[in-house]
Amino acid sequence: MTTDAAYQVQQEEVQLPDLVAAAQAGDARAREQILYDYRPFFLRVASNSCRKYLVLGRDDEASIAMIAFNEAIDSYNSDGGASFLSFAELVIKRRLVDYFRRQARRTDEIPLSSFEDEDNEEGVIQRLEAKEAHAVMQLQEEAEERREEIFRLDQLLSNYGIRFSELVKISPKHRDARDRALVVAKTLVSDPELLAYLTRKKSLPLKDLEQRVNVSRKTLERQRKYIITLALVLIGDFTHLQEYLNRPV
Repeated sequence: MTTDAAYQVQQEEVQLPDLVAAAQAGDARAREQILYDYRPFFLRVASNSCRKYLVLGRDDEASIAMIAFNEAIDSYNSDGGASFLSFAELVIKRRLVDYFRRQARRTDEIPLSSFEDEDNEEGVIQRLEAKEAHAVMQLQEEAEERREEIFRLDQLLSNYGIRFSELVKISPKHRDARDRALVVAKTLVSDPELLAYLTRKKSLPLKDLEQRVNVSRKTLERQRKYIITLALVLIGDFTHLQEYLNRPV
C-alpha cells in the first residue's frame, strides 16, 4: 500500500465514527456519504456470505445488505466496544440469515409419511434430492421475479423524479410513520380523482389529500417521495413488492 493510500485509509477510519454520529443525529448528508463510500464494504460482506457476486439493484441480497447497513447506522453504540464496521457486518449477516429462513419457510416441508412406502435408502435420497431441486428452482424463479419488479419500479420512479437508490434514505425510520404513509397511499389510490392527479401531474395532490387523511401538510410534503413510491407499488403489477408491504411485523 502506498503512503497516500495508507493515509487515506487512516483518514477514513478517523472520520467514520464522526459521520455515524452525525447521521444518528439526523444529518442526511452524512448518512448518504456513508452509504455511498461504504457500498463496496456491505456488498463484499453480502457476497462473501452468499458465496456469489452481488449487484445492487439486481440481487435481493444486495438490497438487504444495504438496508441492514443503514439499520446499523441507527443502532450502533460505540459504548459496546466494537467498531462500527464490525457491528455493521454482524447486522448484515443476521439480516441475510433471516431472509434465507423466510425463504425456506415458504417452501413445502416433506412429511414423514412420504417415506413410509420407500423400501430402500436410494429411493428416499432421490425423493429428497428432487424435492430440494424443486424448492431451489422455485426460490430462484421468485428471486428473478422480484429483481424484475424492482427494475420496472425503478424505471417508473424515474418519471416522478425519484431514484430507487433513494428509498433507504427517504423511508421513515419508525414503524408507525411507515404505517401512516401506507394509509395515505391507499387513500390516494382508492380515489380516482386523486390518482388521476398523481399519474397526470407526477406529484401528490397535497391540498385535496390533506383533507382526506389525518396527516399534516408538512408530513405529507416530507414523505412525498415515499408515499408516491407506495402508491405506484399498490396500483402496479408488483406482486412481490405488494406482498412485502402487507407482511406482518
